Amino acid sequence: MASTPPSHGQPHRTPPQQHGHPHVHPVPRHPRLDPLADRYAARTHGMKSSEIRALFSVVSRPEVVSLAGGMPAVTALPLDAVGSMIGELVSGMGAQTLQYGSGQGDPRLRERICDVMALEGITDASPSDVVVTVGSQQGLDLVTRVFVDPGDVVLAEGPSYVGALGVFQAAEARVRHVPMDDDGLIPEALEQVLLECRANGDRVKFLYTVPNYHNPAGVTLSEPRRQAIVDIADRYDLLVIEDNPYGLLGFDHEPHRALRARNAQRVVYLGSFSKTFSPGLRVGWVLAPLAVREKLVLATEAQVLCPPSLTQYAVARYLDTQPWREQIKLFTELYRERRDATLESLDALMPPGTTWTRPDGGFYVWLKLPHGLDSKLMQPRAVGAHVAYVPGIGFYADGSGREYMRLSYCYPEPDQIREGVRRLARVIEVELDLHSTFDAVDTGTFRAVGRPGTAPGTIVGPASSDRIEDTHP
Repeated sequence: MASTPPSHGQPHRTPPQQHGHPHVHPVPRHPRLDPLADRYAARTHGMKSSEIRALFSVVSRPEVVSLAGGMPAVTALPLDAVGSMIGELVSGMGAQTLQYGSGQGDPRLRERICDVMALEGITDASPSDVVVTVGSQQGLDLVTRVFVDPGDVVLAEGPSYVGALGVFQAAEARVRHVPMDDDGLIPEALEQVLLECRANGDRVKFLYTVPNYHNPAGVTLSEPRRQAIVDIADRYDLLVIEDNPYGLLGFDHEPHRALRARNAQRVVYLGSFSKTFSPGLRVGWVLAPLAVREKLVLATEAQVLCPPSLTQYAVARYLDTQPWREQIKLFTELYRERRDATLESLDALMPPGTTWTRPDGGFYVWLKLPHGLDSKLMQPRAVGAHVAYVPGIGFYADGSGREYMRLSYCYPEPDQIREGVRRLARVIEVELDLHSTFDAVDTGTFRAVGRPGTAPGTIVGPASSDRIEDTHP
């Protein structure tokens, strides 16, 4: 029997969840602005615009140097060849490419995905274990739908990918951040969080991790820690979701061996062609054990029926006919040049007390501001100076991270990067002057850990303890 709808002006309460407190639906003070406000599901109240999406209208202005969005340099692709390839697909195979497809994805593409994963040591993957998705973002959403109930705990690095936090919030999960340093996720911290969750009676559903060229931190999980984390997962019966969109974009070495290559039953692997081919095609995948794969296919069919056929055929044809390995090398050289321009400019221009990570692949630098500065509050002044970044607060579920910002070097040309860093450094200097003038903080004389001349390995890690030291006695 249906319950009576709540009247306007009264809070709408849902039944208590198995874990946590009952969800309360707040009713706006002016319900006429949204007459359906009291009917929304509880999960909608955790939804909010990401810090990155909120910047789109700003970064599109030609006068603004954007160090914000992680947009791949698709102009480096052989666009004529790609365009001809897609045209030939439609003219020659239109009956297949423009039709519905399988919920699991095109078989030929799944075969080629296995070839791609083999570069990261995943040599036991079967095409039957692969589910094609609309980007790895849909893959993460599907995995979360399959595993997470409201009130469950999801472990994630601190900071963590903003798109993942949005998925977890929509699922009404509780996110516990696990600290990182320059070598990635700290195994001892992971074990401590697991023990705390066990003592609290929390249901931990999985660990979400981006081990290679982390978004946003730019750091990479060290080899010893990879095995340590897999061992912890075994001991604590922990599922690991390995999100690896940047794994083939290392600057100075062969791809790292994936966590999934170390444990086929404990790790679910998410991959994407957005960073190595085209984000606009929206093709990703999930590699999962058989039972999980079946549920993912059912969830896909309930959500979108099937991933788009045309884009799947396009990616498969690209992998079959184009020199995609050489194209990835071209991308890595281009991103290495832009990374170098970023680090050189930061070294030369940033005021003392500013620190940052030094990525050896991927798209991002994670910058920590001098003590007392707030990247979110500073953002309007930066936009006014025609430079954009993403405030660190967007990468934490608990509202922390205000002293950090993410800088993306993948899209601007090197000269634009240098100009953007120059503008940003000036904004930070002005902010420091304001704080000094109004005695908001004692800026003192700071030693920038990780600047030229310091000992190796002292770059400040994301979410590690404050290692900026005031040199005043």
